Amino acid sequence: MTLPTPTHAELHDIAQQLNLTLSEDDIETFRDLMAGSIGALNQVDAMPDELPAVKYPREPGTRPSAQENPLNGWYYRTRITGAAEGPLKGKTVALKDNIMLAGVPMMCGSATLEGYVPEVDATVVERILDAGGEIAGKAHCESFCLSGGSHTGAAGPVHNPHKRGYSAGGSSSGSGALVGGGEVDMAIGGDQGGSIRIPASFCGVYGLKPTYGLVPYTGVMPLEVFVDHIGPMTSTVLDNATLLQAIAGPDGYDPRQRGVLTHDYVAAVGRDVKGMKIAVLAEGFGHDNSEADVDDCARAAAAHFESLGASVRQVSIPMHLNAQAIAMPILNHGILQTMLVGDGFGGGRDDLYVSSLMEYHRAWRERIDEFSDNGKLWALTGTYVTQRVGLRHYGKAVNLARRLRAHYDAVLEEFDLVLAPTLPIKASPLPEADASRKEQVDRAMEMFANTVAADITHHPSMSIPCGLRDGLPVGLMLTAKHFDEPSIYRAAHAFEQSKDWKQM
Repeated sequence: MTLPTPTHAELHDIAQQLNLTLSEDDIETFRDLMAGSIGALNQVDAMPDELPAVKYPREPGTRPSAQENPLNGWYYRTRITGAAEGPLKGKTVALKDNIMLAGVPMMCGSATLEGYVPEVDATVVERILDAGGEIAGKAHCESFCLSGGSHTGAAGPVHNPHKRGYSAGGSSSGSGALVGGGEVDMAIGGDQGGSIRIPASFCGVYGLKPTYGLVPYTGVMPLEVFVDHIGPMTSTVLDNATLLQAIAGPDGYDPRQRGVLTHDYVAAVGRDVKGMKIAVLAEGFGHDNSEADVDDCARAAAAHFESLGASVRQVSIPMHLNAQAIAMPILNHGILQTMLVGDGFGGGRDDLYVSSLMEYHRAWRERIDEFSDNGKLWALTGTYVTQRVGLRHYGKAVNLARRLRAHYDAVLEEFDLVLAPTLPIKASPLPEADASRKEQVDRAMEMFANTVAADITHHPSMSIPCGLRDGLPVGLMLTAKHFDEPSIYRAAHAFEQSKDWKQM
């Protein structure tokens, strides 16, 4: 679409928005001066885009019926096969619906994006197919990935596979439910505040948030560049390590990938924990909403590691209790500037931009009433703060995140892993459709106390199931040095093999 030079009236309005004083003659002069820039934009628009080719053929698939989708975990079902052989041969994989799959609809949990069909595959999609995996479809996620609960998506709530009517966790809600319910072998989730580990904990699966930048985010709708992560969610530790091995490493697009170190993750599986040092994080327990059986389950898991031959000792990182507060301005800014003002991508970085999504997503400006209550809250807060005080809180929060990272690094110089409950709570009941706005938002935000720290420190962190209480899983979180996913897999697999987690 050709962009016209602004009319006199349009430029007058823009000047007023900028608090810029212009005479009528000034406006006409600036209209003439703008012609060259507008012409360049139209020239760029006329050029073909520079996007990677789609490697594997596919059909768009179908949206399953309610009968075919009892947990409401699926958005679209497909069957896209890749290489004839490879480490993921025979494995079915679901993709969180913020991940682009060429030719298959994507809505990122929001009615305002429904109808969009990307023309590119995310890097992780191509790598899964190159490794012989089968893409089984797109999993529902929460509205624009802004919830730790599983009730905010436009297509309705996603149910916990262990207890219907309870949260599956978010924002990778469908990914957790489908793996936990045995409908797929593996899934890819996203994590900006805990959104892999929360559904992993609630659904009783293994969910790894890798080291920042280890897995390329290319072709995934971003939330905020500083905290964007994607990673594997699986029913076994070996599957998790195998999937990570297939998708990790630089791709030449993602600017988040600086100094990336990859390992043979599968080789870490099968080793015992004798000689490992595990730090039990004191501040990971006893939050205002901590459930006693969750804390007890995590402490029992720590004792179990000790019985397996690990050295286990309690440590303190007082600043861990500030992690949520530090993350808040980072997320507020990111959601406003990247997801909203920046048309779903933002700018200012050497990335792969999918302009078709940016164009389609602009419709949110006329349809913001259709946002979830959580989305409206983030939009209102981000706009208010930016207009009143600008971005200074964002800048200070990023600086403080480095201090928190240093505190974790100091502990991890002495220990191999930091252990804590993944969440303070087990899965809570899904809010009723007529629940108050406060309840809707509370259920979306009640579980981040422990998970958010690793998103802003960028350490790898994994939730592993460590028990079943009242029919609901409890998650145990293991955090390691940057790029030391092998230590997590070593400990997680030893724990997994030692006893059935449902009997712990």
